[in-house]
Amino acid sequence: MTTSAAERPPAKPSEGQDPAEESGSEEKRVQQAQSLDAKTTYEVIRREGKKELDRSSDALFWSGLAAGLSMGFSFLAEGFLHSHLPDAPWRPLVAKLGYSVGFVIVILGSQQLFTENTLTPMVPLLHDKKRETLNNVLRLWTVVFVANMIGALLYGLALGRLAVVEPETQRSLSELAQEAMKFGFWLTLLHGVYAGWLIALLVWMLPEADVKFVVIVLMTWLIGVGGFAHVIAGASEVFYAAWRGEATWAQAVLGFILPALIGNMLGGITLVAALNHAQATASE
Repeated sequence: MTTSAAERPPAKPSEGQDPAEESGSEEKRVQQAQSLDAKTTYEVIRREGKKELDRSSDALFWSGLAAGLSMGFSFLAEGFLHSHLPDAPWRPLVAKLGYSVGFVIVILGSQQLFTENTLTPMVPLLHDKKRETLNNVLRLWTVVFVANMIGALLYGLALGRLAVVEPETQRSLSELAQEAMKFGFWLTLLHGVYAGWLIALLVWMLPEADVKFVVIVLMTWLIGVGGFAHVIAGASEVFYAAWRGEATWAQAVLGFILPALIGNMLGGITLVAALNHAQATASE
């Protein structure tokens, strides 16, 4: 026979334990559960950052080169969708799903993406503020960024100079590249801050994500549909335009790469790494 909740006697404290002590222990468990997520996520990212900082420059370079090439598939996939969809107000909402392709390849493939590393190595640096750690972070950033740029440059060369896609898709690629460079220096920098912020938030969310693929697609789609400037994803676009003579190299590098780089670093480091570090360590 089942006893209803109303008929059950109230739970008794454990034998030999004072009710006040039991209440205090329960409150302590609740407080620990409330702070567990932020601190656990922080520790996961700190250890991941430490592991990346321990990697050799050669390993970082080749992984970064692979990431630079892989990010070009964001540009190509978006171009395919753009060229096959009707010219309607909703077209960018669907076409920008292609923008997520390169990020999925890079992140799930554990390749080195510069914007991801504006957050990950910063956590060990904020945790262990030593000159040696700072130098190691600068080494990682330099190697990964240069490798990413070389990969994007080669991808843009292949896509721009070789007959890889149909003329209709080429026109869509050219249109997307011009769209990336249509803003001035300061507005591109501001767009870069938002992109850096979203990428760093993505990295912070991944340890707790049950389905990482969905999180990656949603967050990077938001970057694309918002027109925010991601320095590596956008590099393939502007280098493509430069290789084809549709933009000057000064427009590509000084008009997009430089402001997007500054913005991504500001968004990734200042708005996320420092603030999330502060919330996770505030009680220490």
